[in-house]
Amino acid sequence: MGRIEKTVFISYRRANKPWALFIYQNLTMHGYDVFIDFQNINSGNFETAILDNIRTRAHFIVVLTPSALENCKNPGDWLRREIETAVNEKRNIVPLMVEGFDFGSPLIKNALTGKLATLSQINGLRIPDDYPLEAMDRLRERYLSIALSNINLPMLQPEAKEIAIAEKSAANEAPLVKEEQLTAQTWFERGYIFSESNNFDEAIRCYTKAISLKPDFAEAFISRGAVYGEKRDLDSAILDFNEGIRLQPDSARAYNNLGVALHNKGETLNAIKNLTKSIKLKPDYAPVLSNRGSAYIDLGNYTDAIKDCTEAIQIDPNLSEAFNNRGVAFNQLGDVNQAIKDFTEAVRLKPDYAGAYRNLGNARDEKGNSKSAIRDYTKAILFKPDFADAFYDRGIAYYNTGNFDAAIKDFTQAIFIKPDFADAYKNRGIVFEIKKEHASAIADYQKYLRIGGDDKSVNLLIKNLKKKKK
Repeated sequence: MGRIEKTVFISYRRANKPWALFIYQNLTMHGYDVFIDFQNINSGNFETAILDNIRTRAHFIVVLTPSALENCKNPGDWLRREIETAVNEKRNIVPLMVEGFDFGSPLIKNALTGKLATLSQINGLRIPDDYPLEAMDRLRERYLSIALSNINLPMLQPEAKEIAIAEKSAANEAPLVKEEQLTAQTWFERGYIFSESNNFDEAIRCYTKAISLKPDFAEAFISRGAVYGEKRDLDSAILDFNEGIRLQPDSARAYNNLGVALHNKGETLNAIKNLTKSIKLKPDYAPVLSNRGSAYIDLGNYTDAIKDCTEAIQIDPNLSEAFNNRGVAFNQLGDVNQAIKDFTEAVRLKPDYAGAYRNLGNARDEKGNSKSAIRDYTKAILFKPDFADAFYDRGIAYYNTGNFDAAIKDFTQAIFIKPDFADAYKNRGIVFEIKKEHASAIADYQKYLRIGGDDKSVNLLIKNLKKKKK
């Protein structure tokens, strides 16, 4: 004979805290003993406080939004580990699906790896934005009132019990969640969906709406900053990341994103400073280590770059960016063979990785294998048709193989994409000169100098060609 249990664990992503608190407040008002990580327990207490509380509670509620599963591919992700523990312990798992969440979405399907795939097979509860209280009634009456049999609930360890009491006390002191806070969550998730489909303007509009409803919504500032970064509006991105950090000083994601934006602005030392802060907050965050490795490369510190990228790979062996960045560092140190191995692994892990194909082509060209390099550059262009550098590099490779017409065509395309591409003008001029098209060569050399080319020997090339024309 089963028994009714009223012990609940709420699992949620930090960005969805208002929803988690709303559920907590509703259940506790109806006599449920609920654990919620309200104060964001540090990683040192994760095993004791979080996992023990899952094991000692009958019901496991997981708040699912479009953005919730984003980081679940990382084996160390907290939400992933919470779900896996609930599956292992055979708890009554109740997926609560906030409006916009869809198990059929490719984004969600890709995130549901391993034991997380169990979630899609469970009859969860959808929470309409306009009827959240009715959804809570259904949660209590249909999902938490079932008789459970063969369920073993161990005693909570003293340390975990002490932490649970502290979390409950803090959550009980929080004001009741207001309707506009939940509406802000809806706009935030819409922004996430738009950003994932590269509709950046709509994403910014949605995140801005979320912020207007909840001005202290740190995750909305951080996410809007990420979209500004995609649009190369780095100043706006940096403003948003700084505001996110002000509101949420322990956000590893915000420090990482700020570091990347500063790196893209050329402020490499400041970038490393912020990336290091992110790593201190979350030492097992592999992408940040890879990002700091990339910044070290720009400083010429290839040894530390390799160290960071290797550590990132140890944490996440599927992180293609870490292999790519480490390959760049090895290449700069002259270990071209190891660089080729890393670039090859990067494109194996991420077959549409245009940047890694370009780097692989450069390494092969450096080894004198221009034909293979051309194939790599062609793949880079296939996956990124506006990749001016890949057209330029393929032009160089065609030049090395004596295919001058193809070289001119690629240099021309690189210039079309990037009109101030000085080296493309210079090298196209060289090929025109070889083909004895002197007027075109002179025009390209002159253009090279006008847009800032600093190879003064080009003046002599122009002078000599003009003599030949006389």
